[in-house]
Amino acid sequence: MSQYRTEKDSLGELQVPANAYYGVQTQRAVNNFPISGLKPYPAFVWSMAAIKRAAAEVNSQLGLLDEKLAKAIIQAAAEVMEGKFNDQFVVDPFQAGAGTSHNMNVNEVIAARANEILGYPLSQDAKGKPVGSNDHVNMAQSTNDTIPTAIRVGALWRLNELVESLSNLAKALKQKAAEFDGVVKSGRTHLQDAVPVRLGQEFGAYAKAVERNIEKVLAAAEGLKRLGIGGTATGTGLNAHPEYHPRMVKTLGGYLSMELKTSDDLFESMQSMGDAVFFSAALRNVAQDLTRIANDFRLLSSGPSTGLDEVRLPPVQPGSSIMPGKVNPVLAEMLNMAMFYVMGNDLTVMMAGQAGQLELNVMMPIIAYCLFQSMDVMIGAVNAFTTKCVVGLVANKEKATGWLGKNAILATALNPIIGYQKGAEVVKKAMAENKGIVDVVVELGYMNREEAEKALDATAMTHGGLTGTPAAG
Repeated sequence: MSQYRTEKDSLGELQVPANAYYGVQTQRAVNNFPISGLKPYPAFVWSMAAIKRAAAEVNSQLGLLDEKLAKAIIQAAAEVMEGKFNDQFVVDPFQAGAGTSHNMNVNEVIAARANEILGYPLSQDAKGKPVGSNDHVNMAQSTNDTIPTAIRVGALWRLNELVESLSNLAKALKQKAAEFDGVVKSGRTHLQDAVPVRLGQEFGAYAKAVERNIEKVLAAAEGLKRLGIGGTATGTGLNAHPEYHPRMVKTLGGYLSMELKTSDDLFESMQSMGDAVFFSAALRNVAQDLTRIANDFRLLSSGPSTGLDEVRLPPVQPGSSIMPGKVNPVLAEMLNMAMFYVMGNDLTVMMAGQAGQLELNVMMPIIAYCLFQSMDVMIGAVNAFTTKCVVGLVANKEKATGWLGKNAILATALNPIIGYQKGAEVVKKAMAENKGIVDVVVELGYMNREEAEKALDATAMTHGGLTGTPAAG
């Protein structure tokens, strides 16, 4: 049996692997773009197949597509959406502009499977097969409206998964905030000693930052819900039924179990990738905040003998090939690297977003790849960081209390009582003579011991307000 079959398109004949569901146009793209060895993300495959399935349903309802052919296309597209043919999507993300190669890869796979469903095996010559990749699977569509629609739909397909991963992180950080609320420690600004905080307050702020980033992601996702499917080649809707656009939006919304919106300007929906760029920017914002949090985890757990050592991260693996017993903050380091990658992808999306001309942005394939990759990397990294790091970390109360006891900046609480200048004098003397703040205040005669101890209650300081009253005299 031959390893190849011969297929023909407008440029001529070409050999295609005999068992491949894709066809000649896909094979040309494989031959032309041996760039990275990367393949499209499942979100891109799912969303494109969803568009093909919806188009078959809508065109059949409108009387434009034979019902028998439509049913075969719908079944084939549904199977692709289930992931049954993932190995058949083989076009490198660095490909011809706009994404024609990916669109035809999907069209050809679905057409081949639909014909197979109708009793026409792959080995049979294309002539006489009822389902055509262009005429039927791609009916009322263009690469120019399907690809931007697929970017939106694919991102929305994983939106709940992304939000769930971030929500679980926020929940885990909140639990640690409650657990650590009794640990009073030295605050630090500019990496220098500052007034006291509770470790729980630090972790509560981390949780709130994640929650606010979830709000930003959801707000950015609203723009993705506005679909331009039905604009076809340039936004005019040529070759599409007048009812095609609203019906497609409703049908795709049903697949996602969310309400999508029709476009109020199909030309804008095709020309501008602004909504995808905005969503990518929201992911970048998440990434920069998670980077900051991961950096704090590394700092707070530093040492342990010669660093802050105020929290202990779970020891998930040995940290050195030469230093016995060394354990590193590997999950925080991983989160840093993953988020740097997301931020780099956002730069690519932004650059590609501004690179469109006139009626079309031809950089959509790399926008799709980077956006879907960013979501994939963020979901995986956040899930691992949450379950393998945050959930199991513990506070080192003894070390936190020890550092706090050496913090002369506690004298800040005396400002309303003895004034800033006298407070500075107290701090300078305490640090120079290695004495406690209370002892120095009493020694200088600014307060008696009872007043000083009350004013310098570190736990009380973490609740804000005034911690004492002006000294007599």
